[in-house]
Amino acid sequence: MTGPAVDFRAHRVLVTGGLGFIGSTLARTLVDAGADVTIVDSLAPECGGNYANVDGIEAALTIVEADLRDTSRLAALVDGSEFIFNLAGHTSHIDSMNTPQLDLQLNCAAQLSLLEACRHARATPAIVFAGTRQIYGRPRYLPVDESHPIEPVDVNGIHKAAGEQYHLLYGSRYDIPVAVLRLTNTYGPRMYVRDARQTFLGVWMRELVQGRPFEIWGDGAQRRDFTYIDDAIAALLLAVDPRANGRALNLGDERPVTLKELADLAVAANGGGSYSIVPFPEDRKRIDIGDYVADPGAIRELLGWNPTIALEDGLARTLAFYREHGERYW
Repeated sequence: MTGPAVDFRAHRVLVTGGLGFIGSTLARTLVDAGADVTIVDSLAPECGGNYANVDGIEAALTIVEADLRDTSRLAALVDGSEFIFNLAGHTSHIDSMNTPQLDLQLNCAAQLSLLEACRHARATPAIVFAGTRQIYGRPRYLPVDESHPIEPVDVNGIHKAAGEQYHLLYGSRYDIPVAVLRLTNTYGPRMYVRDARQTFLGVWMRELVQGRPFEIWGDGAQRRDFTYIDDAIAALLLAVDPRANGRALNLGDERPVTLKELADLAVAANGGGSYSIVPFPEDRKRIDIGDYVADPGAIRELLGWNPTIALEDGLARTLAFYREHGERYW
């Protein structure tokens, strides 16, 4: 894998959603690279921000508790930022069906507020937006490339697709450097593990560490691909490359596994554990997408990105983190 297109030393970087799983890991990487990092997070309970995620680096960055919809604070945060990694948003598919208006506010109104602040900034920052594979809906073919139809099966997917299009539109109409990464099943230390509202794998990790059985919903035959957090961060840093301007690019691992295979790998990485295969809860079954495997060929060809952390290794690292720090996350 090639390195980032930018040496971030002394550059001013804003990370939205910076107390969340991906945002905080990115902030740690940027601090290590010598960047001047500000993170902004609303700490909305629906979104998973956690001060434990920045333990040990608080003094090396600026933390701002603010909602992106608060335009009175946003202009000052954006002005002077050379790069913005926009990871703020609502990610729960099931919550979006139950509280669609909240999802609309967090994934559309908030994004427009940020983009308007960027449009009016004294100097235009480059933006990398964290999108999602959920916008594709139920795949018509596998692996899924960027030309696949956009057919979301839930409210969150619709709003995330809109957020992506807002970014690309502002990029093309207002000459803002914008790249979009469509993330798929990102996992690793600091991921949300309190419940299954954001990710089923987080719940599996918690139950394994706490010595309890976990559940596979469905028949265990569904296929998925996974991206370890370090590989996702590498892709975000690569995406500031001007060659990615105006592009929406898939992340993913071309090595799919069934959920049963994943469960067996997780139990092996934990040194023991158990699970049961149970029918899908009806509300989850309604919005399930079936098999999903991404085709990351475009980002590989354009920017040289390839996943480097094998699933077995990533699961072992994640479990080790929660064995040590889990009480801060349960």
